[in-house]
Amino acid sequence: MRRLILLILTLALLLPPLAQAYDLLVLQSRHNPAYEEVLKGFNSGQNVSRRVIVLSDYADVDLVRIVREDRPALILAVGDAALTAARKVRNIPVIALMSLGIHGMKGLQPNLTGISMYIPPENYCTLLQQMKVRRVGIVCDPSKSGWYLRQARQAAEKHGIKLLVREVTTPRDTVTQLATLAGKVDALWMLPDVTAVTRETAEAYFHFSQQQSVPVISFAAGYLGLGAAAVLEIDRVALGRQANAMVSALLDGVTLDAMPLNFAQEVRLKTNPTILNRFGLSF
Repeated sequence: MRRLILLILTLALLLPPLAQAYDLLVLQSRHNPAYEEVLKGFNSGQNVSRRVIVLSDYADVDLVRIVREDRPALILAVGDAALTAARKVRNIPVIALMSLGIHGMKGLQPNLTGISMYIPPENYCTLLQQMKVRRVGIVCDPSKSGWYLRQARQAAEKHGIKLLVREVTTPRDTVTQLATLAGKVDALWMLPDVTAVTRETAEAYFHFSQQQSVPVISFAAGYLGLGAAAVLEIDRVALGRQANAMVSALLDGVTLDAMPLNFAQEVRLKTNPTILNRFGLSF
């Protein structure tokens, strides 16, 4: 028996290490229907071996140790908490989804890419043009959305739309800045800016809409019930399929440099007919 044990130990030392157990470590912030939609879309694409960790199921996750021991080829981080945890890993590519924090981290972490929660500004400007509005108000934090605002200005100019931008650095500035747009805009364009749009400030947009008789165009269907006229929302199942294609490409040898941060490829328009009728709008 002793000889057998010695033989096993000797072979373990001489043989090359075992191949990685899986290709992809899926790091999910928490159990959430929106995340499940994304993963449903991901699972409908090319099959890759994976391990799934839901962070909210554990008091603490030593991600660096897991990556060192399991040696996955990639990490798919779904949600803000997952992206924050994945920042500790620098030696393998990280693809981030469903996170607004990715834009602030992208320049600081070369192994990071993903799909933005912002929708291409061209989509919004096409919609605003169809609504026949020309002066559009935006409230945003330049440190969060400045990169997007630059693209939005270019798209707006092509569509003959004038953007009136009000900058904020804290959520409490939002109400004051909205008030400066009174009588000057034909619509409000809500960005998924975590400074300008919070639970506390969201109602201010729709109060402004009622008082000034201007529509609000937003980014999430939940705002339709609060008074948004229309929203452009990412198709989450399609987002998952898009992420699967990115993972497959990286596993096939495409370099991270050739895969910049992307916009979502499929977007859905949802409307509030009551609000549209109130403002005499149609598409």
